[in-house]
Amino acid sequence: MQRIFGDPGSEWFTPGFPAIEPTIARLVEQFSPRVVFTRFVAPAEPRGAWIPYYEAWPFALVPPTDPLYELSPMFAGLHLPTVTRETFGKWGPELAGILGDSAEMVLAGVSTDCCVLSTALAAADAGMHVRVVEDACAGLTDFDHERAIGAMALYTPLIQITTAAAIGAEGA
Repeated sequence: MQRIFGDPGSEWFTPGFPAIEPTIARLVEQFSPRVVFTRFVAPAEPRGAWIPYYEAWPFALVPPTDPLYELSPMFAGLHLPTVTRETFGKWGPELAGILGDSAEMVLAGVSTDCCVLSTALAAADAGMHVRVVEDACAGLTDFDHERAIGAMALYTPLIQITTAAAIGAEGA
């Protein structure tokens, strides 16, 4: 839930971002303090396939401390763990370490067709049961969101597609 995806002036603006912000805020409230935010940042020096990627998106080649990469104002003041990576997927030793012995995670955010998808698949491969909150995710387009949800649904029972209402009914 970063400014780079939520600011309408950003080249990476995700149109569904404003609509899911309140839903994610409710999930954060429900699960706090067991919430981890993730941040995508550009590398200081892109390598491999990332070189042409950042040639297409040079505006994003700014330091991780740039305001573009901050959490959106709704979440910026919360003192919760944050995992920062230079990859779309955020599953790795940092996130696994924060989750500890937990065998399940609830996943939401932007963009469904990029960071959410990449994180969910890697976490599921690592043996984590992933519950993707469909109405707390937004893709670049509604079509892309639905395609990503459909792809993740193929991984049932490793990945379960759910809704904020279903999660809320369960309690934290």
